[in-house]
Parts: sequence; C-alpha cells; structure tokens
Amino acid sequence: MNITGLVVAFNEEENIGKCVKALFKVCDEVIVIDSFSKDRTVQVARECGATVISQTYLGDGPQRTFGLPYCKNDWILNLDADEFLDSDAEEFIITKKYLVGDFDAFSFKVKNFLGNKLIDFSGWYPDHKVRFFNKKTAHPSSSKVHQKIIAKKEKRVSVHILHYAWDSFDQIISKKNTYSGWHAQQLFDEGKRISWSKPILNGVIAFIRCYFFKKGIFNGIDGLSFAMIQSFFSYMKYAKLIKIQNENKL
Repeated sequence: MNITGLVVAFNEEENIGKCVKALFKVCDEVIVIDSFSKDRTVQVARECGATVISQTYLGDGPQRTFGLPYCKNDWILNLDADEFLDSDAEEFIITKKYLVGDFDAFSFKVKNFLGNKLIDFSGWYPDHKVRFFNKKTAHPSSSKVHQKIIAKKEKRVSVHILHYAWDSFDQIISKKNTYSGWHAQQLFDEGKRISWSKPILNGVIAFIRCYFFKKGIFNGIDGLSFAMIQSFFSYMKYAKLIKIQNENKL
C-alpha cells in the first residue's frame, strides 16, 4: 500500500496493540517511536509487527520529525496510540482517493470520546487534525506542544479519526494541566509576553464560546463541564506564562 504508520508512544501498553493492528489495515509498515516506556509498550508493539525505535521525548513535533527517516514510504499516517481510523477514513485511504489532485496533506475530523461517550459539543467536534501527509513536501512543525503539519497544499476531508484519550474527567484535567505548562514554556521561548489580564480574559472568552456558541448549554452537566475544562486550559496556559515571566525577571 506504500503507506507507513508512524506512532509516537510512551506507556501505551493498553492501546498500542490495537493501534498497530488497525494501522496494518491500511499500511505496509508501522514504526513506533517509544520514549523508553516503563510498561510493556515496546514488547506489545513488536509482537504486533511494528518496528520500535527508542528515543527520549523531544516534544510533539520534534519527536514525529525524528521518526520520519525510519519510514520507507513517502505517505505517512501519523496517529497517536489512542487514535484509530473510522471506517470512512479507512475507505478514503484504501481506495486511494488521496491521490486525486496534488494535495500533500489531509486534515481529518476527530471524534473525541470520554470512555465510550462521543463529545460532539463545547467545541470538541469537529476537531480537525492533519494526520496523513507526504513527507517529501510536508512535515511536522517544530512545536513541542500541539504541533501542526506544514504542507504545500492541505485539504480538509469529511472522514474521521476516533480518539479514545480519557476514561474520566480526572484524566482530562491532568492532561490539560500538563499541556498548559508545556504550552506556556513554548510561548515564552517564542518570545510571547502578556499582561496580568490575559489569563482572565481568555478563560472567560473560552467558556462563553464553548458553552453558549458551541452547544455546551444544550448538553447538561457534560456541556458545562467540558466548557469549564476548555476555560481552565486557556486560563492556566497564560497564568503559567506569567509565572515564567516573573521567574525570569529575578
């Protein structure tokens, strides 16, 4: 099929087997870049037929870029270990619709799940991500958090990735808290400087957008909860940036 599945993983013992097997439906090789997992991630991935390369975590974009030279094919399907192609995305790739036109990257819609519950409100759907690209002309950005694919000609297609990232609100909040710290440091390193009002304004705006304009208000306590989580992430990202700014004035 001339497609390589590329997965960045760390302690993904529960997901990596399903991920690799699913990738082999549309790929003829799967490369896993593992950040020295402490569980059975490496063993399970190899048992399922993947090639595993160990590399200390460099950040989201750099880690994916590190894996590209190990991929024998030009077309890369770069999923996280907790992401899987929906049937419409599988059909899109198997029937080679991606070869129609001169596009070098494709943005899929993402269905995010809490357990088995689809979160299609509060701004969580459609969550577009480029996970399929041609490495000859497209590549991951250097961003260490929430990298994007830099391409010559990207196309959005109405097919889906299934994202099973969380089983509880505790997991979502924990991950958002971690990401907010990484994002704050990245913004600081890029030269971003803000005033004390930025966290408050962005937190309030994020809540209003997700709760009132992105259907959160029509989804009960879940709609309110996810709007507040988005607000929390936006607030903490900039609050932590202010903390870094203050620390670097000393």
